[in-house]
Amino acid sequence: MIQFEKTTLANGLRVIVHTDISTPFVAVNVCYNVGAKHEDTDRTGFAHLFEHLTFGGSQHVPDFDTPIQNAGGTNNAFTTNDITNYYITIPANNIETALWLESDRMLGPKFTKKGLEVQRNVVIEEFRQRNLNKPYGDTWHLLRDLSYKVHPYRWPTIGLIPEHIERATLEEVKDFFFHHYAPNNAVLVITGNIKSDQAFRLAEKWFNDIPEREITNNIILPEPLQTTDREITVYREVPVDTFYVAWHMSSRLDQDFYAADLLSDILSGGNSSRVEERLVKGQKLFTEADVFLSGENEPGLFVATGKINEGVDFEFARNAMIDEVRLTADSLITPHELEKVQNKVEAEQVFNEIGYLEKAMQLAAYEILGDAGLINEQAAHYRAVTPDDIRKVASEILRVGNCNTLNYLSLKK
Repeated sequence: MIQFEKTTLANGLRVIVHTDISTPFVAVNVCYNVGAKHEDTDRTGFAHLFEHLTFGGSQHVPDFDTPIQNAGGTNNAFTTNDITNYYITIPANNIETALWLESDRMLGPKFTKKGLEVQRNVVIEEFRQRNLNKPYGDTWHLLRDLSYKVHPYRWPTIGLIPEHIERATLEEVKDFFFHHYAPNNAVLVITGNIKSDQAFRLAEKWFNDIPEREITNNIILPEPLQTTDREITVYREVPVDTFYVAWHMSSRLDQDFYAADLLSDILSGGNSSRVEERLVKGQKLFTEADVFLSGENEPGLFVATGKINEGVDFEFARNAMIDEVRLTADSLITPHELEKVQNKVEAEQVFNEIGYLEKAMQLAAYEILGDAGLINEQAAHYRAVTPDDIRKVASEILRVGNCNTLNYLSLKK
């Protein structure tokens, strides 16, 4: 059980504190309720662009890295389809350095045409290197666009096309910031060697004067029920043929999520999983294979993928994977299989709760989902799943008409 205290400042900033005296450090984590799903369809990649822009200096801080390094700390950030998360770890006696930096970041970046141009070029180059010029780099562009027709999950965090970032004006960038990055659209979590009363006092000192802003998140339309299977085939300069099969599944807060997560572990969670035992080591169809969840807050994807072994027929291997996955909808898994993956999930949760930074990020993510207290309910949700729950969820996810198949074939053949 993770103990924490929570308050809300006058400007709407939610502040959560967890004390851990086993470390001399603290983590300062600021999570914004803005991700790729909040972007306009003709200006995608903005949330990821801001992850870069805000490290290029803010209104009163020309450089973020130097003050953190001088104070003995480290800092970084990440963007997903749902959130943008900034974090700093620093010796507890230097916490005000971290709070100063994060509060100034929230106040606003140093908006200049030159700064935008520098970070724009960085992001576009990253797009080209990771998604256009890297083997399998455009997989998620293709798979998301195939699977989603309405919901903004149809593009990855890097954006749909680099031209969206190329065309972005300084005014558009400013507008996106001031309508999304705000105390009333964020969660500040402080964990580590600090008492809650001190943490709340310092949070108010550094953040309370930042004005709340009008949040203008776009209306996110739900993805219509898919009723027809979809399939595309592409040819690329890649070493081996690969496939990705994706089915729509429930949202993160749905009870079915836990059954789907356990199902993915039963299929490919380790050396004794079904796919590994039967298809990789047994029939030797794949050099590697995986079944996983895309993991978004809103209804996401249940994905199976495999890299085909040399000499193995592509369709035979792909169909063998689909049959193996669908087998779980036709028959009950064994109590031993279920208990094994439940124990694994609980062990992973315990491991994640050891580090003060991991606790900070999880508390923030659950608060964005609706309640930081959800962090203490996860083990019970997983433990409550039964073999019949897994069969039921498998039947719902793996139904005919809900399947999206990307055949990613090598040009070498």
